[in-house]
Amino acid sequence: MACATWLQSSSLSYALAPVLCRHARLSASLRCFYHLSSTGRLGYSNVLHRPPLMDVSVQARRGFSVREDEVASPADLSFEPPLKIVEYPDPILRARNKRINTFDENLKKLVDEMFDVMYKTDGIGLSAPQVGLNIRLMVFNPVGERGEGEEIVLINPRVYKYSKKTVLFNEGCLSFPGIYADVERPESVKVDAQDITGARFTVNLSGLPSRVFQHEFDHLQGTLFFDRMTEEVLESIREQLQALEKKYESKTGLPSPEKIDMRKRRQAVAGFGRS
Repeated sequence: MACATWLQSSSLSYALAPVLCRHARLSASLRCFYHLSSTGRLGYSNVLHRPPLMDVSVQARRGFSVREDEVASPADLSFEPPLKIVEYPDPILRARNKRINTFDENLKKLVDEMFDVMYKTDGIGLSAPQVGLNIRLMVFNPVGERGEGEEIVLINPRVYKYSKKTVLFNEGCLSFPGIYADVERPESVKVDAQDITGARFTVNLSGLPSRVFQHEFDHLQGTLFFDRMTEEVLESIREQLQALEKKYESKTGLPSPEKIDMRKRRQAVAGFGRS
């Protein structure tokens, strides 16, 4: 049975290609979204309605920052295939990501290469810093299968609004292989971005596309998914994070640039900006 995940826009009004739910059957009247768990099975959450969106001006009142990013140079966009996934705690994942201002064949090739590595690693979303490029670019396909679903490319994305309603969901990340844990995020967002030609558009995302977008947008902000976890959830994956830190040290001969044991106790990150 096909489960349609909808994407609507002031400049676009269309549905993402139906997401074929091979391992689950749900009522078409329910919005549903899926994730690959460590068991390889599809999990899901149901949302009965789309909640109202919160204007970005509320973010400013809450201390969230909106900034202009430095423009990427040709060197920043230079790459050699095949791309490889950057794993935590590589400092590339925390570095500032530059705005793209050149829309050429090189960018198209980069997008193709990002989709290629995403599919090969069984992902459904990927950001440029995850392949070693600190630029504001993400790609995703909610189906996660080449030739199925809809391939989405967002360049220089910005969040205008997000819903007050939040959803708790078990997330994974290609930069944290084998680690899955619950993350709470807004159920829907309104996004402004550019496409592969540089054309700007606005789109409302909900369900799985919203979840994937927010995860990848965090990467563009230098935020990692464990930054949004509660202390209780974080404790459940502490040993796995420590193992990645030791792996980095063994591979590079350098001390880990960050350690989960040195992380100060604090509330999980909220919103979409970095103060």
